[in-house]
Amino acid sequence: MDRATHIDLLGRLALHYRLVTQEQLKEAELEQVATGQAQDLADILLKKGWLQPTQIEKLQQKQEELLANHAAKRRSATAPCGPEPHPASARSAAAPEPEPAQAKSAPAPAPPQTASRNAHGAAATLCATPLPEARPALREKLHALLRDVVATQASDLHLHSGAPLRFRLHGKLVPQNDAPLPAELAAGMLASILTPEQRAEFETRGEVDFAYTAADIGRFRANCYRQHRGVDGVFRSIPVNPPTLTQLGMPDSLGKFTEFHQGMVLVTGPVGCGKSATLAALLNLVNEQRPDHIVTIEDPIETLHPSKRCLVNQRQVNHHTKSFARALRAALREDPDVIAIGELRDLESISLALTAAETGHFVLATLHTNSALRTVERLIGVFPPNQQSQIRTMVSESLRAVISQRLVARADGKGRVPALEVLVVNRAVGNLIRENKSFQIRSILQTGAAQGMCLLDHSLTQLVKAGTVTAEEARRHADDPKRIGG
Repeated sequence: MDRATHIDLLGRLALHYRLVTQEQLKEAELEQVATGQAQDLADILLKKGWLQPTQIEKLQQKQEELLANHAAKRRSATAPCGPEPHPASARSAAAPEPEPAQAKSAPAPAPPQTASRNAHGAAATLCATPLPEARPALREKLHALLRDVVATQASDLHLHSGAPLRFRLHGKLVPQNDAPLPAELAAGMLASILTPEQRAEFETRGEVDFAYTAADIGRFRANCYRQHRGVDGVFRSIPVNPPTLTQLGMPDSLGKFTEFHQGMVLVTGPVGCGKSATLAALLNLVNEQRPDHIVTIEDPIETLHPSKRCLVNQRQVNHHTKSFARALRAALREDPDVIAIGELRDLESISLALTAAETGHFVLATLHTNSALRTVERLIGVFPPNQQSQIRTMVSESLRAVISQRLVARADGKGRVPALEVLVVNRAVGNLIRENKSFQIRSILQTGAAQGMCLLDHSLTQLVKAGTVTAEEARRHADDPKRIGG
């Protein structure tokens, strides 16, 4: 089949799989029109360096697959035993040819419902029924559930096809009824709030992360995904305004960690322990106290930070930038004073964050580790052995503090309170990191109260003595349960 015959479809596929931008495709199409269609669109995209030969080849394969599928459906519907339709007819069934001015705004074709590979080699679509059309009535039904989440002060809403509706209240999943949620209703409610871009990503990848703001209700971090019973969604409530340390139950002394003008402060802990909220509170303090430029890199953007004394720019991965690493590289050229990173995920993002801290920027970030000591070990251990000596030196000079936290159920059943482990990287701690003796950091944590340091077990013990949490609950979270009395 002649590639040029279906070149508009190839361009739309390249846009659909985010290999080119709308502006790049428009420029290439205008150049094609200027040559009187003498050049293939693929050749123009290749010449400009926007696509690679292997990507062109895979897009052509996907194009032929789409056309073949449509041709087969047409034959089955009209003349199952007749001859194969002419290529021009197949093209008409697959993607009606728009005028040149319309081609640039034509929607991306829906991916076929068969397992295949996209131009990056990842799964292009899944064997699953597409999401239903958005219906306002179902959106209102979802909004009513989100209102209940906010009213009951639950942290999460769980919509699971074929299972009862659940809220996460004070860390525990609480069923809201006994009736399983029909798969069609779950899919319809979730489809009703997705943007076209989010919907396309969901259909292609089987899951999508996003932030959702419901007017007069609140803001939520959400994830929609497919599972064997249907489509599920989880919504986490996010404060509309940045929280304060006091509102989070954190000591005001943590505010001193926002006074650094270079180096790195990390907020760590397991999933669901409130790291993002603590990071937002620290960032808000910087925003209120300093006339700086803040750049945040998040996936998705959670708490919205209006510019106060600082100029704040918030960037979302897969929406404003391709990846954390790419955004971090760019941030070093965007004249920031403060860089806030939603999550340090891998070697590349950790390496770039350390570089930013070392080159005179103040970096605030979160990391999934369970203690201050494990945080130091993770920062170093993620690198190859032959680089770790150099990285130990970088960490000893750039790391300023680690706040490791847990959320522990209150004894009165009225919510959860934070238990903290705080490491301040002073000269003694820096020497231990540099000399590969980080295992001795625990002893400094035990004796460093005057400098604001604290062991998690000591924080839990204090909560037990105050009657805020039970000894049993404290032991569940302690590194050494035997140290918890009661």
